[in-house]
Amino acid sequence: MNWDDLKVFLAISRTGRLEDAARSMQVDATTISRRLRNLERTLGQTLFERTRRGHTLTPAGEALVARVEAMESVSLDIQSRSHSEEDAAGRIRLGVTEGLGAYAVAPTLARFAEKYPGIEVDLIALSGFVSVPRRQADMSILLTRPTRGPLKVRKLSDYSLYLYASADYLRCQPILTQTRDLKRHRLVGYVDDLIYSDKLRYFDDFLPREKQHLCSTSIVAQLRMVSAGAGIGILPEFMARQEPNLEKVLPAEIRVQRSFWLAIHEDVATLHRVRLMSEFLAEQLRQLDGQN
Repeated sequence: MNWDDLKVFLAISRTGRLEDAARSMQVDATTISRRLRNLERTLGQTLFERTRRGHTLTPAGEALVARVEAMESVSLDIQSRSHSEEDAAGRIRLGVTEGLGAYAVAPTLARFAEKYPGIEVDLIALSGFVSVPRRQADMSILLTRPTRGPLKVRKLSDYSLYLYASADYLRCQPILTQTRDLKRHRLVGYVDDLIYSDKLRYFDDFLPREKQHLCSTSIVAQLRMVSAGAGIGILPEFMARQEPNLEKVLPAEIRVQRSFWLAIHEDVATLHRVRLMSEFLAEQLRQLDGQN
């Protein structure tokens, strides 16, 4: 089995098209196609389904890609260890929740790139979780501590959420002096049957069974609605403090606390670049709840 054939296999799995894989490897498409046929012939397996949209991994291909990515990671880590930290190299795929990714992680990546210019980062920011056990990412920041799977886990930070509304909204609506007054206001929250974690059912902590009037699967969309005066929502403080027109509502009565956990796949946990990213995230997010 030829390592060059395996690299071609990885390139196709990541791009989904022979032509794109050829461009990424700076070789012609004929060479890419020939190497893929060689690999499939050697293994006696079909690794991709050929469709009009491109190449899709078969079950055999999905099983192989995780093993080859682990080989690639080890190879790149061996290379990076021969250099200083500034010369660390390789690619990291980091999964994050949407709000944390946009408001806390993405702004720090400029510093990470300056410090480690050889490390490439794929930031997968979704309204949901990116699965590390299924190798959708090398590492992922989660709302709960995972208890199963081939993972190394560490706590990154606690963070607080409060009720927020825009100053314009509060001027035009009934005065709020206690929690039960919220029943007279428009509430902004998550789409109930599409919530991907019970940790996001914030209103259940103090207004159980109370329906939200305006809902979204996206915390960024919720923040935009609240900022535009649509109603009152529960938002992470690290996001809301970046919106100058938002004001806390009943902060002495209502405060929700949650935590962020970093899960790293065991296959890559010891890699130099992964350790550097883990330490960087821990340092950047440690004071997430303490910045005012």
